[in-house]
Amino acid sequence: MSKNVNTIAAILAGAAIGAGIGILFAPDKGSKTRAKIKEGLDDATDNLKDSLSAGSDVLREKFTSAKENLDGTYGELLSNMSYKTEEVITFLESKLADLKAQNAKLQK
Repeated sequence: MSKNVNTIAAILAGAAIGAGIGILFAPDKGSKTRAKIKEGLDDATDNLKDSLSAGSDVLREKFTSAKENLDGTYGELLSNMSYKTEEVITFLESKLADLKAQNAKLQK
């Protein structure tokens, strides 16, 4: 994800610099050149905002997905623990019953 954002930022920066240099060497009036530079900067700014927004959306989706997966895993873990706890209690109750029976034989 970080590589993609860095690549997009580098491409946008390169395009903006190239456009700026091209505009500066063009044979236009200064006012037209400044307007073109401003327009190029506005386009670059809009592109950067769109890229950041798209990156933000992707991150939001990934975090939401990860949270849902974590919630599901946590629920499964609690459920498994509950079943294991019941098994342990049942086992201990049967051992306790065996010990009570052995104790009753010894007390006779």
